[in-house]
Amino acid sequence: MSNASRAAPRSERHAIGAALLAVAMWATVATAFKLGLKTMQPVQLLAVASVVSLMVFAVARGLARPGPAPRHALWKAAGLGLVNPFIYYLVLFEAYHRLPAQIAQPINYTWAIVLAVLAVPLLRQRLQRRTLAGIVVSYVGVAVLVTQGQPLAVNRLDGVGVLLALASTVVWAGYWLLAARLPLHPTQMLLPAFAVGAPCVLIACLLTVGLPPLTLRNALCGAWVGLFEMGMAFLLWQYGLNHTRNAGHLAQLIFLAPFLSLVLIDRVLGEATHPTAWLGLALIVSGLALSRRPELV
Repeated sequence: MSNASRAAPRSERHAIGAALLAVAMWATVATAFKLGLKTMQPVQLLAVASVVSLMVFAVARGLARPGPAPRHALWKAAGLGLVNPFIYYLVLFEAYHRLPAQIAQPINYTWAIVLAVLAVPLLRQRLQRRTLAGIVVSYVGVAVLVTQGQPLAVNRLDGVGVLLALASTVVWAGYWLLAARLPLHPTQMLLPAFAVGAPCVLIACLLTVGLPPLTLRNALCGAWVGLFEMGMAFLLWQYGLNHTRNAGHLAQLIFLAPFLSLVLIDRVLGEATHPTAWLGLALIVSGLALSRRPELV
């Protein structure tokens, strides 16, 4: 067996391992959000998390040494820091603050569907039948989640929270449409973005509710979100995609995260999972998977 043939399976194993570790991290963050929001306001949780993420990306940038990058792209990446982490996570955390985690988390996963929709006018892509089918299935799942199988049950939820959860998908999809055009290594993209976004969050925190109390719980929750939601998980996922021989198959692993997350929400948070949460999430994930399949005949 040649050295190349031996290296390929090893590289694939490393890619799958990195992707699975990223999925495991993402599965925990909805629980971390809610735990942090019990003692902090959304902007306070974001302040701690964004500072931790900034340090993660600074270290990762030094280790990766990706080489020189176009200055105009770095300036654009820095400008996108106003979107991620500043605007996006403020909207998302406020949604989690107002809604049960079992509602906010699955809705947030529909950002990939929103991305496909926004690509039509912005990238002039054709909306294929598989995407239309995926949109219908996913948003039927959202309706099941929000109504809990009963049309009048929507009144039991915070309407602003639902709108914020939906708005977060638009903000995140828009961010990725803009970020995908920049010829930058992931660390080159995220370090300047967080170098701009983190100070903006800190200023907003100081001007509104003030910095969070310095408790062990607040520090741990903020660090967990900063490390695993915003920082290391993304870098591991990118590593997996960059080193796999089949990015399409690897990408399917992401569908494990929301189901694992619901288990943690039930067991760790003690948030009794409504049966429709599983059904709604299954429909959302089915819609996402459907939109990735080859064009329907």
